[in-house]
Amino acid sequence: MNQSTTPPSSADLFRPNADGIVQLEGHQWEQIPPGFQCEVLDLTRCEGTIQLPAGLKLYELLLEGTAIESLPDDIQVEMAIRLSNCRELHSLPAGLSTGSLFLQGCNSLTRLPEDLDVWFLDMSGCWAFQGWPKHANIWAGNLNIRGCTALQNLPAYLGPLASLNVRDCSNLETLPDNLKITGWIDIAQSGLANVKSIPESLKNVEIRWQGVRISHELWLDPGSIQIHDILKEDNAERRRVLIDRYGQSRFMSEANAEVLDEDQDAGGDRKLLRVPLQEDEPLVTLSCRCPSTGRDYFLRVPPNMQSCRQAAAWMAGYDNPDDYAPEIET
Repeated sequence: MNQSTTPPSSADLFRPNADGIVQLEGHQWEQIPPGFQCEVLDLTRCEGTIQLPAGLKLYELLLEGTAIESLPDDIQVEMAIRLSNCRELHSLPAGLSTGSLFLQGCNSLTRLPEDLDVWFLDMSGCWAFQGWPKHANIWAGNLNIRGCTALQNLPAYLGPLASLNVRDCSNLETLPDNLKITGWIDIAQSGLANVKSIPESLKNVEIRWQGVRISHELWLDPGSIQIHDILKEDNAERRRVLIDRYGQSRFMSEANAEVLDEDQDAGGDRKLLRVPLQEDEPLVTLSCRCPSTGRDYFLRVPPNMQSCRQAAAWMAGYDNPDDYAPEIET
């Protein structure tokens, strides 16, 4: 005999367990019933348009990977709000206060709210973000704004911070005069990579490049690097930093690279170049010219590449170069 299963009601779905947790990960969103209370509300990857009710008081709120667009103005979350990869999120309420705020990959968020109060803030990959509030407390913890490519400045009120990650912030070229960091700052591939001086408050701060500790001299004076410094460096991670700071194109041009293959494409001559490195896989690059800009590029490819065509196919996402047949390679 067939037995019908009655779907759970909203009251059942939102009933906390013994630890005060409501977990609806991956469920279809349903409206929160009146009088709802819990410690942790986990709506990770819930489907549908989520609209949270006013008056929510929580210890932790998890909304990663949902289509939520905003939070209630009066929401209170003590410990952490997790909004990573909420690509429809466009605003946060003024006066938002929580311990940790995770906003990785929130690509529609362009500004942070006024009077924001957080210890730990992660906005990595928020490439549209560019607007700091006039007043906020972002302090004591870690600030990660890696990949915020639209960002051009940091506010003077930041810190003191335990760490600051500005990797890949290509348009960030200055630091506040009194910025205080007690731990480290990672400046790899950011606009700060080209500065010649830093605020006095950062003279004793640990500097990192892609997580590798480097000297202030290597940051502020990359012109002091010599080709033999790179080739004799035993530490593979530090050698990669030295190549980055020296310039990969310049390094390949000056390191007597072995030519593995040559051919032509729409931009002109191409070369597959190889430089052996101590205690590391060889550096192999495809040297080519962009037909639209006329600029020369040295593009790193896996060390097992044997031909220019194979390397170009790999960069286009093809494992088999026979499957790669563009009308014009760009």
